[in-house]
Amino acid sequence: MTRRISIFGATGSIGGTTLDLIGRDPAAYDVVALTGGRNIDRLAQMARQFDAEIAVTAYEDHLPALRAALAGTGIACAAGAGAITEAAARPADWVMSAIVGHAGLAPGMAALKQGATLALANKESLVTAGPLLMQTARDHGAVILPVDSEHSAVFQALIGEDITTVERIIITASGGAFRDWPLEKMAQATLADASAHPNWAMGQRITIDSASMFNKALELIETHEFFGVSPDKIEALVHPESLVHAMVGFVDGGLMTHVGPPDMRHAVGFALHWPIRRPLPVARLDFAKLGQFTFRAPDPARYPALRLAREVMQAGGLTGAVFNGAKERALDAFIDGQIRFLDMAAIVEDTLGKMAADGLVHAAMTLDNVAQTDHMARIRAAEAIAARPS
Repeated sequence: MTRRISIFGATGSIGGTTLDLIGRDPAAYDVVALTGGRNIDRLAQMARQFDAEIAVTAYEDHLPALRAALAGTGIACAAGAGAITEAAARPADWVMSAIVGHAGLAPGMAALKQGATLALANKESLVTAGPLLMQTARDHGAVILPVDSEHSAVFQALIGEDITTVERIIITASGGAFRDWPLEKMAQATLADASAHPNWAMGQRITIDSASMFNKALELIETHEFFGVSPDKIEALVHPESLVHAMVGFVDGGLMTHVGPPDMRHAVGFALHWPIRRPLPVARLDFAKLGQFTFRAPDPARYPALRLAREVMQAGGLTGAVFNGAKERALDAFIDGQIRFLDMAAIVEDTLGKMAADGLVHAAMTLDNVAQTDHMARIRAAEAIAARPS
């Protein structure tokens, strides 16, 4: 029996990896919906290759180009955030959520309401609305599978284990582009510097987030929300080799460690084939050649995002939505050349403080309130950006 599959964020690196794996056994899958951004040629090529039911671009001004590219194929076309959410509501067995940022939350929620298995690469969904997302899955008999390499590793280490026996969860970080830079040099880092990852091939935004450790900060919050462990049990370590993805420590002192190459086909493939394992086209490690693994504690002065993440976990409520919205706006400003690399954390901290002081993080967690909080956080962050010295 074929499985009905949708991929949101199909033209990105995770979406492409998913389609690469599906393409190795195409008879096993019926592709329902594919969504993307401005890369219309790529989106149309994917839709044709996999005979999707519908292709959706996030940008309404790109709809004519998409329609032209798919003319005569019988593949439906649509555009805009609402159309993406409507596509997510189409019946599917398995949905990859790989849209970057807050924009991935509403489609993920729509897929869960259909009872689908949601492969979650959109960490922002858990950061901004973790309790809401997890409750929606429970209410509709849906399953959420983590696709971040670290959280996939934790998930796998916990198979057959009692979560109450977990003493600590350690997620690793490569340290990003600046892991060996002096702090004073980081203050002068350029966009090109921040966009070059030493280990992983990823999109620009997540690569910059890796350099600032905002990506790891989001993952700390994600660990807390997905696995339900207290913040004091969650740790982050810099591991330059990017081979140990996570470790789970238990009350008897033992550690379950997940080791693998820095290749997202493992985490995506595990989620795609769960609950069974199937062969995957990833490198097999030769430990004799590897020699050793190295670890070090992250420097708090170098990576203030990690401290901010812990404050967010302690505060709860809609603080995660503030954190993520401010981070996304600060990242936009860095990419646009409005601020320096180290300004991003300062802007996020300023926004968190002001919105907490105004009591804007204590509203009930609904999809509308999360969206409104995200919107306000971006406005406050923009004000902080404008106030920075040029």
